[in-house]
Amino acid sequence: MADIDIGKAPPLYAVLPFYGTGALSFLVLSVLLLFSAGDWQGHYFSPHLLALTHMEALGWGSMVIFGSAYQILPVICETDLFSSRLALYSYGCLLAGVAMLVTSFWWFRAGGIMITGGFLIVTAATLYSINVYYTVGTCKRYSIQKLFIFSSAAWLLLTTLAGLLLAANLSTPFITTNHLDLLKLHAHAGIAGWFLQLITGVSTKLVPMFLLGKSSKTRLLYLSFTLQNAGLLGFILDSLLAGPSGRFLFYEILIVTGIAAWLIWLYDCFKNRARKAIDWPMKHVALSILCLLAAILFPPILYYAGHSPWSLVYGLFLFQGWITFLILGMTFKTLPFIVWNQRYKNLNQRDKNGNGKAKIPMPKHLYHEKWLPYQLVIHSISLLLLLTGIIIKSSLLIRLAVFTGLAAALLYTSNVAAVLFHKTTPK
Repeated sequence: MADIDIGKAPPLYAVLPFYGTGALSFLVLSVLLLFSAGDWQGHYFSPHLLALTHMEALGWGSMVIFGSAYQILPVICETDLFSSRLALYSYGCLLAGVAMLVTSFWWFRAGGIMITGGFLIVTAATLYSINVYYTVGTCKRYSIQKLFIFSSAAWLLLTTLAGLLLAANLSTPFITTNHLDLLKLHAHAGIAGWFLQLITGVSTKLVPMFLLGKSSKTRLLYLSFTLQNAGLLGFILDSLLAGPSGRFLFYEILIVTGIAAWLIWLYDCFKNRARKAIDWPMKHVALSILCLLAAILFPPILYYAGHSPWSLVYGLFLFQGWITFLILGMTFKTLPFIVWNQRYKNLNQRDKNGNGKAKIPMPKHLYHEKWLPYQLVIHSISLLLLLTGIIIKSSLLIRLAVFTGLAAALLYTSNVAAVLFHKTTPK
């Protein structure tokens, strides 16, 4: 972490609320799963599954990613965050919007509350994008990271605007195109536009930092950026203009090739690393990548099989697998350092003889490091049980899965709380 320019760190109120609320959202999500076990054997377009999907994508995934981005953008750009107040306002809008939207979906009450929730989320995305634009716009280095971050913010805005229109359409139908077809486009704009491109861009800065590795194959990242955007944009425009067709396979090949170029770059960085030991947070990241690779196998199956349990399996690999494993691991590579930097940076200054003023803990001592293996194993078991239960239509396995998942959420939330409420203890 020595590469981090800690002098550019934003104030804690612009970052920590996202981590804390994201952890609580993950816990609430796990509790809601207990009350929706029976829904996993039905159609994906059901009130409870819509509520769970938006809680996972917005309350859990996007909430933590917003906070991480506000901390990491100044690191990447080596400049101050454009506006910490805008970051705080985006938190308030996102929190209120998620609460209203998830509640409306759970009881499926289309109308004013659902539309207002969607509008607040669009507002949060707009404030986030303004912060990104003006922060990254001053960056003179890391051009490929800038491209991915700009692009992901644009896709986030497009995704949330489309979601707002779909929410309004549920109340007063005005869109003539099939609602479920548009819902699929909305979902993939969020997955392959917002999540994938931000994760791709940020990982090209953080992975070398955490592994002390490097790769000179920068062309692979430019290729990845071009193919991911060309494939996603082509898929959406073709589907809107001509309707669903087998041509989606061509666009998927473009996106998958873009993912492959990014992963080859990461592997090259991994191969040339100086830090040989792989810690538990990075093992979470490895499982995250495996889940992403599994997920990209499913779109052709879904196209030819129509509605089937594979739709839910596809979604689980993406959200409970790829995104959740990533956050479960990377939280403990970023959050402890954020808190440590604020609590101990002054104590870490040295006197004129080069001696430290006080003995201070390392960032990894701010949380229960020994809990991470249990967190990884328990969440893995939960995901495998849930996938198996959906495929073979076993209510027992699904219920075992959600109870197991709750244990992983409790471990994660408790560990995040330990960091957030850590008290300075110099010796």
